[in-house]
Amino acid sequence: MTGRPRTFDKDAVLRMAMRAFWERGYDGVSVAQVCAEAGIAAPSLYAAFGDKEALFEQACALYTEHLDEDLERDLSAPAARAAIERLLRSAAEHFTAPGQPPGCLVMGEPRLTERRDRTRDMIRARLRRAAAEGELASAAEADGVAAFVDTVLSGMAALARDGADRNRLLDAARFAIRAWPA
Repeated sequence: MTGRPRTFDKDAVLRMAMRAFWERGYDGVSVAQVCAEAGIAAPSLYAAFGDKEALFEQACALYTEHLDEDLERDLSAPAARAAIERLLRSAAEHFTAPGQPPGCLVMGEPRLTERRDRTRDMIRARLRRAAAEGELASAAEADGVAAFVDTVLSGMAALARDGADRNRLLDAARFAIRAWPA
């Protein structure tokens, strides 16, 4: 026996849930709130997505769908300095994009440590390659620059959540890139 046909747009509900998690975090969102905001009953939500954890995972997958592509594009610049500059500029644009919550779901959600680690690893790998190619003095310097870039990205996300506009984040990115090792 099959259930009644779905009477709501699953993709729209998932986008709405993603936005709720982005704005309020995992702990700040309840299934009842998602159901109320989406105008659906809890059994329908559970049938479509599973429990809250499964809904969160799907919402995060939607959010991160293009992040790795964008990160790889930014880090593919021939020179490491240009790659990091592109990355910081892209982050400033993403963190302040019109029509979406400010900041970054990944940077702001404590449950997404593994996702942040993957981003850190990609940045570190690009900078270690730069060290191997002579753009940075050593792998240790590459690791230090990677930690600095991660700190700048975290700070930019926090500034955006606190109301900083795109120009302020772009200024932060410009000043950060000036710290590039000589």
